[in-house]
Amino acid sequence: MAAPGRDGELRRTFPAFASRTSDDARFAETWWGNAWVAALEEGALDPKRLARGRGYAQEGHVDAITVTPGLVLAYVRGSRPRPYRVQVRLRTLGDGDWARFLDAAADRPGHIAALLDKEMPHSLAECGVPLLPGPGDLDPHCSCPDRGHPCKHAAALCYQTARLLDADPFVLLLLRGRGERELLDALSRLSAARAARAAQEREPAPLPGVRATDALAPDRQLPPLPAPLPAPPHPEQPPVYPAAPGGPDPFALDQLATDAATRAHALLSTGRDPVAELTLWQDAVRLAAARPGSGLTATTRALYASLASAADRTPAELARAVAAWRQGGLEGLAVLEEPWDPPAGRFDRARPLLLAADLPAFRPWRNHLTHPRGHVQLRLGRDGLWYPYESEPGHEDWWPRGTPDLDPVGALTGLGASPEG
Repeated sequence: MAAPGRDGELRRTFPAFASRTSDDARFAETWWGNAWVAALEEGALDPKRLARGRGYAQEGHVDAITVTPGLVLAYVRGSRPRPYRVQVRLRTLGDGDWARFLDAAADRPGHIAALLDKEMPHSLAECGVPLLPGPGDLDPHCSCPDRGHPCKHAAALCYQTARLLDADPFVLLLLRGRGERELLDALSRLSAARAARAAQEREPAPLPGVRATDALAPDRQLPPLPAPLPAPPHPEQPPVYPAAPGGPDPFALDQLATDAATRAHALLSTGRDPVAELTLWQDAVRLAAARPGSGLTATTRALYASLASAADRTPAELARAVAAWRQGGLEGLAVLEEPWDPPAGRFDRARPLLLAADLPAFRPWRNHLTHPRGHVQLRLGRDGLWYPYESEPGHEDWWPRGTPDLDPVGALTGLGASPEG
């Protein structure tokens, strides 16, 4: 299976599976993938629709699959030329369930190792948290007129989702509401806290020492330096700086300390300074985007004004650039500021895909596709992703909105791009 696209920690897009010719009675290969299939088949009302859906899945009728918390989304090709939009919903877990899951995962070192090896231990799935769905837990929705539960298109998507779970159980955890990075960080902190408590409960070992006369001897041979400590998994939060009359601005100190820690961690881990090749403007946008929140609030107005002035820009230009950076980092900023002429291929295929989704004919210009009403726009980045933009109709005031996507139709999710709109 090709590597999935990561549009964010809580959104993963997987390319379509190729057709398969196996007649194996079990569609999935792992026990947890087969548990997903069992939940589908035991909750279905019509075995014939299931059989048709299984055939659609085997024949490769399911296009790219997007997984977000509580939702699996894909287009499925049926007997008609236009594919159907299919969603399968699954309830996300609450904070109490996640706390029990993390306790169970951190209780045995083998659990974390198994997850990193893309395995789901039975004991972890049976820790009292409903990770795997049961009959009736899968809630399918399809744009086709068939009201079966599920219809054959939704069944096809469910079968292909089982193959995703086979390859990576973190897909199941994402469906239940938590991303892989967030879970691994939480497990790392929990394991470290348990190890620290265990170390405190043990008797301290005697410290080695050297007699003063030996340490000061002129011919003493010094031992070799110890090996350097491993890089921490992530930089720590800076301390809280108090405000004092005539003293440094605590907000500015926090910004500088956080940025320095992040750059130092990246340099220690990779040997590269992620900021060294940025221009003054790009670095100003990066610093402003690192501040939590959005817009020119009371706490960020001074920062925006200072950074914009240093880069000879306005705070409004900086706010728009920050929105682009938060949408796609340095590539998102390039999409905002640098139109380009894409080669034939992905750009040319986008307009038929939009028409197939009942959207009007978008107007092309360089790497831009603009809705005829002029209120929604797609921009193709050099990374192959489609970046959604919005503007007031009749105005050329484009702002980055939403999440970039490999699929132009998927990039418009949540924007006002209906056929009539």
